[in-house]
Amino acid sequence: MNKFLVEIMIPLLTLGVATPVSAAPSVYIPLGDANRVQVIDAAIDRVTGVVEDVGNAHGLAITPDGRYLVAGSYSELPSGMEDALPRPEGVSEAEHEKHHARPQPSVPVLVGTSYVSVADTGTRKVFRRIAVRGAVHHVAVSPDGRFAVTTHPGAGGISVIGIDAFAVIRTISTGLAPNYAVFSADGRSLFVSNAGDNTVSEVAVGSWKVIRNIATGGSPEHVVLSKDSGTLYVNNVADGTVSVIPVGEGRVTRAFEVGSVPHGIDISDDGRTLFASSKGDGKLVAIDLTTSNVRTLALAPAPYHVTTVRGSGKIYVSSRAENRIWVVDQNTLLVKGEVEIGGIGHQMAVAAR
Repeated sequence: MNKFLVEIMIPLLTLGVATPVSAAPSVYIPLGDANRVQVIDAAIDRVTGVVEDVGNAHGLAITPDGRYLVAGSYSELPSGMEDALPRPEGVSEAEHEKHHARPQPSVPVLVGTSYVSVADTGTRKVFRRIAVRGAVHHVAVSPDGRFAVTTHPGAGGISVIGIDAFAVIRTISTGLAPNYAVFSADGRSLFVSNAGDNTVSEVAVGSWKVIRNIATGGSPEHVVLSKDSGTLYVNNVADGTVSVIPVGEGRVTRAFEVGSVPHGIDISDDGRTLFASSKGDGKLVAIDLTTSNVRTLALAPAPYHVTTVRGSGKIYVSSRAENRIWVVDQNTLLVKGEVEIGGIGHQMAVAAR
């Protein structure tokens, strides 16, 4: 049996000892079924490391202190398989039971079990695996580093993981095919896009209750908040648009045309420009949020995930069709270079300086 499927939890060897994190910005890129995460030094736009044995990771987030990577697997095992797996050496029976306990779910449809891998950025080693219900698409970490949230499109909800104990503390129903999640800057709210019912759910952090559902365009997927968390931007795959939702109003006030099959979105360092990719039209769109002026950059084939590399003036854009990252200047919208990677790049995470 594959090592990833056998080892539910690896003994924690380094917990409690602070590991060094490079001062240079690093971008961590999960490569899906290549089962690894590659590390790019954004100062030189070059692959400088790898985290191995990360099973089919599509979603990836990093804790605010830059210490832990949290990667979700898009593969599933049959429900109950984790119960038969042996207790890892060095882990007590109590710990073993705790990490495989089944919290009372509120998610109505459970289609299987997948895993969240936690890696140390200093050692670049996975030291913990956490069983969750349903394939994981995307991951978000709270601003205080206490919680990680994983979205489960096939299960109709999300899992909340406590970072201190590396265990699932809650499962929550949000809507049909939840796709992406983002925390507000103050950590009090979590927003989850539901691609199957054209809504975004706002979840109160702490009580973990859905407090409202906001109508969007057709098939909302990736979402991003403005720097002050006052405005939510949501791409709508079916409509080829990005919805603009002032959080206080809780409704779409306008929509920007992006193009066929929009996917990744992010905001510039100064908060003035929204970037969005159009896989279908092979372009990156830059929208001035003050003037509504739109610029485009042809990128082919199939621009996919979009990540602003904070403090660098760069945007990283992956391709859905080729193993590459485009490096784009935030201001000029010109391609500065390309980085060859070992697979298709999915949700990228940037380590703080």
